[in-house]
Amino acid sequence: MNRQDFRNYCLAKKGAIEDFPFDATTVVFKISGKIFALADAAAFKRISLKCDPSLAIELRGKYPAVIPGYHLNKRHWNTVILNGSIEDKQIYEWIDHSYNIVVSSLSQAGKQKLQER
Repeated sequence: MNRQDFRNYCLAKKGAIEDFPFDATTVVFKISGKIFALADAAAFKRISLKCDPSLAIELRGKYPAVIPGYHLNKRHWNTVILNGSIEDKQIYEWIDHSYNIVVSSLSQAGKQKLQER
């Protein structure tokens, strides 16, 4: 997976926006102000994704390139090291999972607003 493919995939999600709230190199993808993915846009050696806590533990045990969220809540975030050991298709599924977790946490009004887009 390369930086542009990651960016395009995240931005293709309904209501997703790109932001740089932390610094000039950490790209963040949000829905209704809530983060579902982030990465170092310059180096692009890893990405961080929200994850169901029990699945997060399972993925960390199964894939050495999946570690607890780097500088994030370790219970709810995984960081995926982009070293080629995990297929892009799998990473895209994890991006979908992260997006869906965030969407499911939106208020009814937030979900309605997202549907209207």
